[in-house]
Amino acid sequence: MRQGPVFLLFAASLLIANAYAEEAAPAPAPAVNEQVQLQGQVDSLEQRLAESERMRAELSTEMQGSAESRESALVSRLRQENQRLKLQLKQAQASQQAPLFSEEQTWFAVGAVVTLVALLCGALLRGGRKTRREWTN
Repeated sequence: MRQGPVFLLFAASLLIANAYAEEAAPAPAPAVNEQVQLQGQVDSLEQRLAESERMRAELSTEMQGSAESRESALVSRLRQENQRLKLQLKQAQASQQAPLFSEEQTWFAVGAVVTLVALLCGALLRGGRKTRREWTN
């Protein structure tokens, strides 16, 4: 086998590989362009984020202020209602009559009534007859 054509084939393949490598070299230039564009987009997004955060903070403080005013209005309304109910309670207690008997006196009166009813029923059931009581000597 002759060495000439193999050497020529090897040299041609190196030239072709070098030609492909040179064509690939200009590709990084668009990548740098893309990086610049991406960096610009990142910067604009960061600015928008900062603006959004500022607006969120403003709305938060505004909402907190409105919530406090609503709470203060609610508290004052509840206080007024509480005073009104206290006044109604005092009026109801003043107009309520004192009970005639205490609880102990009521139970004593109920016991006395039951005793009298039992004695009356016993006297009526006995009737007018007089019987000798055998249990007493």
